Amino acid sequence: MLDTTREHLGRPMAVVFIESKRVTEAEPCDGQRAGNECTEEEVISVATIRGVFSSNFQITGLLAGEARELALLLRAGSLAAPLYIVEQRTVGPSLGQDNVTRGFQALLIGLIGMFIFLGVYYRLFGLVACVVLFMNMVLLTALMSMLQATLFAAGIAGIVLTVGMAADANVLIYERIREELRNGMSPHAAINAGFDKAFRRSRFQHHHPDRRHSAVHVRHRARARFAVTLCLGILTSMFTAILGSRALIHLIWGRQRKIEALPI
Repeated sequence: MLDTTREHLGRPMAVVFIESKRVTEAEPCDGQRAGNECTEEEVISVATIRGVFSSNFQITGLLAGEARELALLLRAGSLAAPLYIVEQRTVGPSLGQDNVTRGFQALLIGLIGMFIFLGVYYRLFGLVACVVLFMNMVLLTALMSMLQATLFAAGIAGIVLTVGMAADANVLIYERIREELRNGMSPHAAINAGFDKAFRRSRFQHHHPDRRHSAVHVRHRARARFAVTLCLGILTSMFTAILGSRALIHLIWGRQRKIEALPI
């Protein structure tokens, strides 16, 4: 470029876009044909050389749209080898719908398995947790519907993670209640202490998530949908686990003045 501009000052210089593609004998070729190869050339810009430049230079006198198109074509021409279409496929919306359907199936299977585990391991308290998890799903779905959110695969992943966080919050509460009961605390006091201590721990975990999740890379739009779903899920999980679960447990066992043991 340095030699060319030095030797041709004041003369016009054109940018030529050269495209090589494979064509059949029946297809027309506006350029040079060599067997199945068709090479077409198109002048996309003509400028007058006003100065000497080498690796870095500036082109002036173009409109914004012309500059964008020229930059795009220059980047496209930087490929080292021509591209040939080997196969073309048109994918309809059925593939995306299949992913959404399978995502819902995975979510339902996970919920059912979690409900069975909670019911067997925590007995009546586990049934309360199942009701709370169902309330969490309904609340999260309602919020996403109010925001008119489109459900992508990343959004379903956020819902699945939200269900896991909500179950984890209930497990923390119940294990804390069990620990207080083993320490000799009364049932009423154990319930209050379990919720208070578990709330502080759950809040810390939600404010300081595991850094390993930052290694997940998805496209910008999917990442935004995942982030929105996850933020809403954190709010609904905290609300249902701390307030909803506590309200149900106090409604069932809080009115009883004397409780010999808790079914947990």
